[in-house]
Amino acid sequence: MDAYLSGIGWVTGAGFGWGSQGGDCTFPNVPLPLLTRKDVFPEPNQRFGRMSDYAKLGLAAIAFALRDAGLETWSTKRPIGVVASTRLGSLATDLEYHQTVLIQRGGLASPNLFAYTLANCFLGDAAIQFGLTGSSVAINETAEGGLGALRMALEDLAMGEADTMLAGICDLPVPSALSNIITLKPGAVFLVLTTKAPAAPASYGTVSLADNGRILHNCSPPGSLIELVQTALARRAAS
Repeated sequence: MDAYLSGIGWVTGAGFGWGSQGGDCTFPNVPLPLLTRKDVFPEPNQRFGRMSDYAKLGLAAIAFALRDAGLETWSTKRPIGVVASTRLGSLATDLEYHQTVLIQRGGLASPNLFAYTLANCFLGDAAIQFGLTGSSVAINETAEGGLGALRMALEDLAMGEADTMLAGICDLPVPSALSNIITLKPGAVFLVLTTKAPAAPASYGTVSLADNGRILHNCSPPGSLIELVQTALARRAAS
């Protein structure tokens, strides 16, 4: 089964954007941008300012991917699902919340931080913001490839669970206490995959799940989700 890759959005240390806007999606090991509501949403969004940095990162990349695919605005809810791959999840928020628990035996524990101490926290925000009613799940991967999320999204499409899925990766920088144990490329990137044939040839090509379980982008196996994104963006720039 082939799925059409119709949108790409990202936030990395090099900046943020989406495919039709132009630019490259690179993941340098430098501080991530401090996102504001105006960076992501043209209209006021009171929830965004209260979110954790991890949640802002994931929600922004999803927003940009949907914008690239022409699916950001909506009037009725849509059966679109999301699969997010992460290595650290909400660990940074968990650690920050734990510091508030230590004060006065938990008497000053932050309820706002507590609301974002799950790896899938931003998926609920995305569902509310964009009217998504499909399945939403965050998975933990021990490697940097991020292809696990893409595989699950393709499986959902193949089983008819949805006709459009988002799949991507989302991670904040590694906390200093773990920097000598874990290495990763901080940032977030999400893809929009759909079984609906576009009116014109898809500029990003197709993504498929072969019978042997291999993921193929335009019939070639990518080494990672980031590699797939960079190849897709180069294809669009050349078309």
